[in-house]
Amino acid sequence: MANPEKRGPRWRVRAIGVLAAVLAAVLIWVMSVPLAGVDLAATVAQGEPPMTIGVSAVIVASLINALLGWVLLALLERTTRYGLRIWVIVAVLFTVLSLAGPFTAENGAATAVLALMHLAVGGVLITAMVLSARR
Repeated sequence: MANPEKRGPRWRVRAIGVLAAVLAAVLIWVMSVPLAGVDLAATVAQGEPPMTIGVSAVIVASLINALLGWVLLALLERTTRYGLRIWVIVAVLFTVLSLAGPFTAENGAATAVLALMHLAVGGVLITAMVLSARR
């Protein structure tokens, strides 16, 4: 097993996890929108025109959600003995429930891309936070 001192402090692993989650979403967006030509648009409110989802929206949404996940984990670790276990359950539920959002997309390709982004951000963040907590 690797020496824990060589892996860096817990906050660094978590920060890298947040950045990796954002980068995963951006990579999926780049491969899908500019490269594959997917029209990434979703209906935000009934009766309103569809909103085109650009890279800035992907960055902001994934960054905010990843940071909120980090904050929740930190609070749970401070307030309960089972903070990581509770956080993983909440994070998995949140990731699954967030999959309802992609179904507002305008076409099947956009639905698939948005679902993949949600799963990538959730998967990367959950993995990073679990690894950081096992220090």
